[in-house]
Amino acid sequence: MDNPTPNITIPVDLTNPGQFFACCGLLELADRLWPGAEGWFDGRMFCILTEDHSKSLAELLDETRSLRFEVGDEPDAEGGADEADEKGPSIEPIRLLWKNQRPAIQLDWWSDKSIKPWAGSMKERVILRAMFDAIDPTKYKAPFSDLKRVQYQSPKLQKNGKLKKPAKKEPFYFDPRRGNKSHPLDCGFSPDKHHMEAECCPALEALCFIGLQRARPAPTGIANQSKYTVWPMISATDPGIPANLVGAVTCGFVAVPGSSTFIFDNYFRTDQRKHKTFSQAKPERSNHV
Repeated sequence: MDNPTPNITIPVDLTNPGQFFACCGLLELADRLWPGAEGWFDGRMFCILTEDHSKSLAELLDETRSLRFEVGDEPDAEGGADEADEKGPSIEPIRLLWKNQRPAIQLDWWSDKSIKPWAGSMKERVILRAMFDAIDPTKYKAPFSDLKRVQYQSPKLQKNGKLKKPAKKEPFYFDPRRGNKSHPLDCGFSPDKHHMEAECCPALEALCFIGLQRARPAPTGIANQSKYTVWPMISATDPGIPANLVGAVTCGFVAVPGSSTFIFDNYFRTDQRKHKTFSQAKPERSNHV
């Protein structure tokens, strides 16, 4: 590539694991849409350079919002029991299609319970559909700051033949900004018992769900604790890494000079010890050099 200036940039908080893995998801989708895309972190910005410099973040967000499930794009309402999750049910992969019906990506990473924050009664297909639909491409300047109450329109009919009213939809809880307001010890009362509808960032939730397919964090040896590595620009002529290297770099298997490693917990956010959330990350004491 002749021009190292990125044509896609996005503000990112590197201590927010949800935002970091959402950036990895953006690069994953960019590369699948526009082969040859590269990405890197520059301070508080994530940068993507595509071979066609006319490509934009607004276009990428619009393509993400338009993703469809290969089978059953209108999933049933949530159901099932938390107990089934503890027994380790079989994972049903989610196969996504672009709006032109071409295959986009297959997702099945959540068999790794050390980084799976939602419980068995929360159906990932319903959550992901709701998050996709709530993405607003016009918020491309700071999509991770687009916080809103997300609702889901069930395709099921009521007995009178009318569609059910839209209901609030809980996120995956990848975002520490949402998770640290969910436990009674954090806010002094139980938000669930008061039927409070907190805001979440649908772009972050959906893109993090996609990013974790390849960009898996590394275990630290402590239960439910993981770490991820943030890589900088490599060189002026070849600034970023391709999507197929993100997994190896994120988990620290491949070292990039100047990288930094962050540690986060996937901790229980309710007294039932079934629902979790990602914590804010802290820099690891010894970083890559």
